Amino acid sequence: MNPRLNQLYEAQFSEEENRGYIQTSTLILLAFASAYFSRVLDTLGFPSFINFAHFATIPLACWIALTKSRSKDPQQLTTSWMLFAGLFIFLWVMFASALLNDAGIINVIVNFLLFGEPFILALTMTCVPMNPERVSWFRKWVIRFGFCNLIWATAQYILFVQLKMHPKYWNPDYIQGIFYESGAGHVVGSSVALTFGLYYWVSEKNAPLWKRILPLVWGFWQMLVSDSKQVMLFLFMGAGLLIMTKFASIVEAIKWLIGGFLAAYGLLFCAQNIPACSAFNTWARPEIYGPDGEATLLKTASIRIISSHMTTPLHHLFGLGPGHTVGRLGGWMIREYEHLLGPLGVTSHPATFETWQAVMNSWLGDQSSMFSPLWGWAGIWGDTGWLGLASYLFLGYVVWAYLCKDDFCRFTILSVASCGFIFSQMEEPGYTLFITMIIMIRWHEHRAKEQLNI
Repeated sequence: MNPRLNQLYEAQFSEEENRGYIQTSTLILLAFASAYFSRVLDTLGFPSFINFAHFATIPLACWIALTKSRSKDPQQLTTSWMLFAGLFIFLWVMFASALLNDAGIINVIVNFLLFGEPFILALTMTCVPMNPERVSWFRKWVIRFGFCNLIWATAQYILFVQLKMHPKYWNPDYIQGIFYESGAGHVVGSSVALTFGLYYWVSEKNAPLWKRILPLVWGFWQMLVSDSKQVMLFLFMGAGLLIMTKFASIVEAIKWLIGGFLAAYGLLFCAQNIPACSAFNTWARPEIYGPDGEATLLKTASIRIISSHMTTPLHHLFGLGPGHTVGRLGGWMIREYEHLLGPLGVTSHPATFETWQAVMNSWLGDQSSMFSPLWGWAGIWGDTGWLGLASYLFLGYVVWAYLCKDDFCRFTILSVASCGFIFSQMEEPGYTLFITMIIMIRWHEHRAKEQLNI
């Protein structure tokens, strides 16, 4: 622990204030855990509303952090206000969309939290000053949570695949880690596993090489055995987009291009020569792409269907209503949790049903979520229109410009944005909140270094 940095923090905050922020940081971790482990608790027999607990705990932690904040640091204040303004605009666009389309108030609340929760968590952690000891405490818990996901996935592989304990679970899609018994839990679990492996590699630089590489190899194994190949696709897309930001520096661009080429060549070699990686060949069918290819037609079906229901200019600006198109709320949650959301006045729209019909009518519909017309960016645009999409992109810009202090954080943001073109994972709290925790831990670490002029 660096004494000089601790002295800086002690000078800024009294013992009582520090004790209050320690309590708040504990609440933040518990709030994150309520989202990260909700599927596990549901499986263990907790009532199904446990999956919604984080919708209360995350905003509660944010409210406490905001009311207790006494920070005078310009960087913290600017970032906090930018995030708050972005969330405020995004929320009111959703309200306007709901009024225009007679959507239920519960649609607004749930849809806003599905998309806005990661930014609420980022705002919460921005408001809480942390000394290096507390940041290290957060990092240790996040690492433990990351290993929990890998261990659960390994146990599921042994029980379901090797021991074949129940025929229902022989499908590799049930290797889901801690996101067990959720629709695309195998993809979410593998996304968290590989992101955690990469995070451990870049953050634990003083650990022995075998310890640094173990979580990364373990995460790659989880992705293979669970048949979650689309995770590699959006990670490669994120890396490719990051490379494009490096073109201002020739040396950096060349370094990233060489790394990207070697990684892509390695994946191609594995797909062609290693049976365990053969699933990647599912996409290697040129005839399904192109303007009239089945993959292209299915992927863009939601755009055509949603556009057909936009009958006024206001629909283009504000969309068809929160939860009324192909986001996670409209596409899955209203149907799965109708017994909980129905009494609260949740509303739906024919566009969702028509999109699912397009999936069922296509021979590609059940082959890979890569071809699914229910994807994140289409959901934001369909639910809240161009204004909702613009306000969400503004929040992404704030995170990119103010919170992403290194290439790893930028890579994770671009990977999340990339997976938004594949499925609705931008609305999966366990994944997006895990990404947020990593970014905010690194943000606090970089701020500590800046204060020491390192």
